[in-house]
Amino acid sequence: MMDKEEEISTGGCFCGAVRYEVKGLLRGVVNCHCSQCRRLNGNFGSHSKAPNANITITKDVGLSWYKISEIARRGFCRECGSSLFWEPYHQDGTGIIAGSLDTPSGLQTIGHIFVSEKSDFYEITDDIPQFQESSSGKLSGDYI
Repeated sequence: MMDKEEEISTGGCFCGAVRYEVKGLLRGVVNCHCSQCRRLNGNFGSHSKAPNANITITKDVGLSWYKISEIARRGFCRECGSSLFWEPYHQDGTGIIAGSLDTPSGLQTIGHIFVSEKSDFYEITDDIPQFQESSSGKLSGDYI
């Protein structure tokens, strides 16, 4: 039986022009309700996360990066438009768009961040921890 630290998760974009592997455990999913995620996803963004050293891009034909702010850049497929990564400049971890992971991922949602910026057309009705802004490292696997 394989140790969880040795497991490999895979994922990629809609068209297959970008594929990646992640070695070891992934952070649980955090739903980000910030205005950037709203505009990129049409609602909130669901992100897992892993240490940079554990992420390997295995196919990068369509991979492009966009500097979204002074804090981070986003990785996406320039062929199909799929959002794939949120890479902060000053952290040792990269956010992975949870929907880009191959299933079954085995992940569960562990929190909501930037709920102060959420859209007005839905309510958050679960009992998962909510943060008005960033979780600031308070969720397991938040590499701050």
